[in-house]
Amino acid sequence: MTAGQAPRGAVVVAGAFDVFGAEQVRELQQIREREPAGPLIAAVLPCAHELLSLHARGEMAAALRVVEYVLIVEPAGRPDDLDRLVDVLQPATLIRLEEPGVRGLRRLIEHVRNR
Repeated sequence: MTAGQAPRGAVVVAGAFDVFGAEQVRELQQIREREPAGPLIAAVLPCAHELLSLHARGEMAAALRVVEYVLIVEPAGRPDDLDRLVDVLQPATLIRLEEPGVRGLRRLIEHVRNR
């Protein structure tokens, strides 16, 4: 992918992607099924209390067969970096998974603590 607009029909899915669970993988597969025309781009966002580094999370996202491209949004950037990225790429669809990812991480942490 070159600088500038994303490929036609691109879908950007933004989230922390910290420790993929089956639920997140299924959600990405469902997004791919609903939006089959263009590439699926995972925008990996910084998050508080991350278990894995930003780049490790990017590598995990890249390993999924439904993800064609991975963009890492660096934590040292501005709070509106994702919005600016979307303005530049102009994807057909933007799906934000920040909250579901945070809730899933909290459930995982609670589960581990209760064991």
